[in-house]
Amino acid sequence: MRTMAAGTTLQLSCFSAMNRHLHLSRRPSLLCTSTLRPKSLSILAMSLESGSKTKISASYTGDASPAKSDPILDEDQVVQPKRAAKIHDFCFGIPFGGMVLSGGLLGFVFTRNPATLGSGILFGGTLLALSIFSLKIWRQGKSSLPFIVGQAALAAVLLWKNLQTYAVTKKVFPTGFYAAVSAAMICFYSYVLLSGGNPPPKKLKTSATVAS
Repeated sequence: MRTMAAGTTLQLSCFSAMNRHLHLSRRPSLLCTSTLRPKSLSILAMSLESGSKTKISASYTGDASPAKSDPILDEDQVVQPKRAAKIHDFCFGIPFGGMVLSGGLLGFVFTRNPATLGSGILFGGTLLALSIFSLKIWRQGKSSLPFIVGQAALAAVLLWKNLQTYAVTKKVFPTGFYAAVSAAMICFYSYVLLSGGNPPPKKLKTSATVAS
């Protein structure tokens, strides 16, 4: 019996020793796998992050590349600047009409000639009216070319009338002076007409640039 008990104890001790040895041999492998798992996860996360960065950079470069390329504009989209004179017709038209009107009134006061008064009121008043209407139409952003043509026609009639009077009287003032001023105004109105009319108001200029 003693020998059987000693044999069983030896078997148990050997079995426990073998079990302990197997348990110790398994622990490092578990430790290795536990230490390797975070590393593999970090490597996977880094690869995913690098892939997303490359995708984002590729999409950014794809979106930014058309901005660098020069777009081809159609002829309809290009806004051509409108030709216009550097100065408005009414800037000189209103003073010119006032001068003719006041000259007719002063001539009637000194000469008592009704023809001088009538010509001054007719030509001066009409020139003033056309200039003021041109100013109002210009403020509305419309073309005032008909009023400029009318003022130029009146200036031509005044030039012809004063030249005839100067040829008879040979007086430099007022007939020669009015003839010279009328000729200068004809040149001015011709310049405004050939340049394309009055320049547009500043509000219309700014709205046109914003729209383009």
